[in-house]
Amino acid sequence: MDQFLYGIPVVGLIFEATGYLIAVLPVIAPITYSAAVPIAFAAMCGVMCERAGVVNIGIEGTMLVSAFVGWSAGVFLIPILGNSVGPVFGASPALVVALVLAVLAGVVVSSLHAWLSISVRADQIISGTIINIAALGITGYLNTLMAKSSPSGAGSFGSWTPPEFLTDLPFVGWIFSTILAQGPITISLLVVVIVFQVMLFRSRWGLRTRAVGEHPRAAETVGIDVIRLRYKNVLMGGMLAGLGGAYLSMEATASFQQGMTAGRGFIGLAAMIVGRWTPLGAFGAAILFASTVGISQSIKIAPPIGELGDILTSLPGQFFDALPYLVTIVILAGVVGRSIPPAADGQPYEREAAS
Repeated sequence: MDQFLYGIPVVGLIFEATGYLIAVLPVIAPITYSAAVPIAFAAMCGVMCERAGVVNIGIEGTMLVSAFVGWSAGVFLIPILGNSVGPVFGASPALVVALVLAVLAGVVVSSLHAWLSISVRADQIISGTIINIAALGITGYLNTLMAKSSPSGAGSFGSWTPPEFLTDLPFVGWIFSTILAQGPITISLLVVVIVFQVMLFRSRWGLRTRAVGEHPRAAETVGIDVIRLRYKNVLMGGMLAGLGGAYLSMEATASFQQGMTAGRGFIGLAAMIVGRWTPLGAFGAAILFASTVGISQSIKIAPPIGELGDILTSLPGQFFDALPYLVTIVILAGVVGRSIPPAADGQPYEREAAS
């Protein structure tokens, strides 16, 4: 029966591809989940800001600054705090302090965007663009200066080993292994998504955030401080972007490379749009975009057999490198017209003068 289905033109390739994906799913799931972490944190930052009415396309630059600060802080803290490996996630004191500084760096950069967008009421797109350009130039320059001395950082966080009774469960064991056999930043992602989803739709803060993003003037009339809430959300978004940047230089690797965010901040914004400005939706979209990374790795290591394998192995490696961005464009082209942002998204707010 399988051979008959596989022999049908076009339809056979679809069946073949589906069978291959099901077979390799437990293998590519950890790769996909890891690749989705910075994208998902960027998407969470976008949801946090835009639900309050502030467009933040400076997420890419914020993540880049946090990645650099986390790595460089480790370089300077190692001689002071030492490099003794801790019992949990292999976290040394220098690594923990560097992570805190990376998150704070994200807050500082976001505070600049908040000031320009909310207080100065500058164009929010231009503000984010300035942050992206400045972050790329400054971190690149400082990294070049530091690289001359060949510094060694504080290392990276290790992975947690989940209990075997979870990972050995039939059918679902690989899911627990995918989620739990990770470092602390990766594990925290799912917690952040769930808490954020609940708070946004089931708390007073969430109700006020959504009100400010939809109709700030009406929100002000019922006693909500629109300016203060927008500042708060943008700064909290900076913390999330900071975690995404720290993941790149402190958990995925133990180093910093110029431009290492590689567009993940922008893909995160795309995930936010596809996810309709909800934390769970944005997380799911981030997994979808990152799945191309896991699939491409699987094809390189163990390509499918038959005609499908011949087609995929004949494609150049650059095609698979570009695949996440191509998928992002294709999905956005089909979804962006149907996704409706908050009504006041990107609109500066000015209090009415007291009469």
